[in-house]
Amino acid sequence: MKRLSAALAALLILPAIALAQGAAAPLEGRLKKIKDAQAIGIAYRTDAAPFSFEDNQQPVGYSIDLCRRVVGALEQQLGVKELKVRWVPVTLQNRFETVARGQADLECGASSVTLGRMREVDFSSFTFVDGTGLLVKGSLAAKGLGDLGGKRIGVIGGSSNEKALTAALKARVVNATVVPVSSRDDGLAQLEDGRIDAFASDRVLLIGLAGKAKDPKSLALLADALSFEPYAIVLPRGDWQMRLAVNSALAQIYRSGAIGEIFGRWFGAFGRPGPLVETTFLFGALPE
Repeated sequence: MKRLSAALAALLILPAIALAQGAAAPLEGRLKKIKDAQAIGIAYRTDAAPFSFEDNQQPVGYSIDLCRRVVGALEQQLGVKELKVRWVPVTLQNRFETVARGQADLECGASSVTLGRMREVDFSSFTFVDGTGLLVKGSLAAKGLGDLGGKRIGVIGGSSNEKALTAALKARVVNATVVPVSSRDDGLAQLEDGRIDAFASDRVLLIGLAGKAKDPKSLALLADALSFEPYAIVLPRGDWQMRLAVNSALAQIYRSGAIGEIFGRWFGAFGRPGPLVETTFLFGALPE
């Protein structure tokens, strides 16, 4: 009986010891680099409004505000009075490589989490949820993807949107031509001058893009959502301390009223967060 009691006591004590050891583990990887330098490199997109873009040559947006709060939480975790932020502009093509190669410590933009991308980088808890949508000329009178048979649909080559569009066309047996474009601005330009009939990208990004059109009222966002696009902060692959530190920061933000303030600043015109976004914040508010 005594042996059984001792075994049970050991089983109960071991998890606590493991947690204590984990909490006391010496810093390594990116966190050690950040603390030693008292600086952090943040990659950001310049063309992903309202998540990440430039205003007066300064990075702004929903993801940027969120990452500024994350930096504040990291300062507390590391016991550093102030981390100097080095902003690193990136493109759709080099954003993951920039983090993987250590040219930035994380990326704050509109990056969707996919299993394929996890071969190169890691991701934080989700920060937003969107889906692939379609922006069309209002004169086309299209109601959904099924009305685009025989049309030309632009999409950024190599993006998750391209995969979603190709899969949706095949699944719904719609015979349309997929036209690769270099950027969202390129897609908008081709849509406006008639080289393509529709442009596929993340729905929230399309709303922001339509506002940049010469005549926003001439464009329409179709109701179809062609994919599930969960956004997250891009992190170096395999660095568990960095991932835990960022997720702890996000959990703190989600548990407080800060996330409502950030969301309201950038999406308040659309009302309260939808059920998927609210669930994202709820699941991300992990207890300590």
